[in-house]
Amino acid sequence: MTSIGGAEMVDWNLAVATATRLVRPGPEISREEAREVVAELRRHAKASEEHVRSFTRMIPEGTDPEDTPVLIVDRAGWIKANVAGFRELLRPLLGKMQERRGSGPGGAVLGAVGGKVTGVEVGMLLSFLASRVLGQYETFAPATRELPASADGGGRLLLVAPNIVHVERELDVDPHDFRLWVALHEETHRTQFTGVPWLRDHLQGEIQSFLEETDVDPVTVLERLREAAQSLAGGRPEGEDGEDGGRSLVELVQTPAQREILGRLTAVMSLLEGHADYVMDGVGPEVVSSVGEIREKFQQRRARGASRLDQALRKLLGLDAKLRQYRDGERFVRAAVEEVGMDGFNRVWTSPNTLPTKAEIAKPADWIARVHRRAES
Repeated sequence: MTSIGGAEMVDWNLAVATATRLVRPGPEISREEAREVVAELRRHAKASEEHVRSFTRMIPEGTDPEDTPVLIVDRAGWIKANVAGFRELLRPLLGKMQERRGSGPGGAVLGAVGGKVTGVEVGMLLSFLASRVLGQYETFAPATRELPASADGGGRLLLVAPNIVHVERELDVDPHDFRLWVALHEETHRTQFTGVPWLRDHLQGEIQSFLEETDVDPVTVLERLREAAQSLAGGRPEGEDGEDGGRSLVELVQTPAQREILGRLTAVMSLLEGHADYVMDGVGPEVVSSVGEIREKFQQRRARGASRLDQALRKLLGLDAKLRQYRDGERFVRAAVEEVGMDGFNRVWTSPNTLPTKAEIAKPADWIARVHRRAES
């Protein structure tokens, strides 16, 4: 635990226990069917490697990039994996919050709240997310006994079996096609990081710079966590949004320097998510016969959103921004490939300087002019 004088800022073990206890049960499925789903997802993950590498041409033929494990997990497994990653990634931010707790006016409040209450609140939020994620490439994944990672201490691919089964049933699509379609998206993320050696360190550097620049008020952050947890528990009165009810957790801790960093992070995340969507649909027609039906129904599901509670939580946690990243990033990739071809688009992976800016994500022609004009001059 990260602590000062024995007082923990976040009780991560309690966060795992809370999330695991509160997460909704997965779909009804027999033991035999569950084994078949896990085996099929493993096969699809393996098959997706060649499909994605051939389509993207990001990894030259004959090369053997660093391998990362593929883990088929349930909702509890996803929770444990993400708590381990959050704990490592947020260490600088929590350290800064502790310093301010000791000297600032919020010290008494934080002392009363304690790490256990914060752990419960974090656990409640994770329980909400754990039933919604289909898959995830964990870029910064510390290895544990239960959850291995790549040799350098980061990187593993998670496929959340019960969530995939739940969505394929909800959409009423061919389950075998849907599982492969999801695997293609997540394998694209693995290819991005294994095929671009500098990308992981660049992204980690940007995130750490963001956290180091945080001029954070611990009391405000805890209040926002509590608001999210109360929303999840149905504890907020109907219509009680407050003057800044539309602000997300990330928006609460932005300094001017952070806004610049966040703009760059938003651009690269839009690129990565949009590229994965573009690839899964580009590969799809050859290997997923019902890809058109799956994409249409999946887009309708995204557009419908969910209940008022889900919408409020998505806004608070910044998940609505993630949905925009899928859409805007896919448009950027599609426009760039149409204009300069796949090899021309792949110049985006040359260095951090060739990544699109946030403005260029919205205007692909500006990125094409900048990167290709520089390369040709």
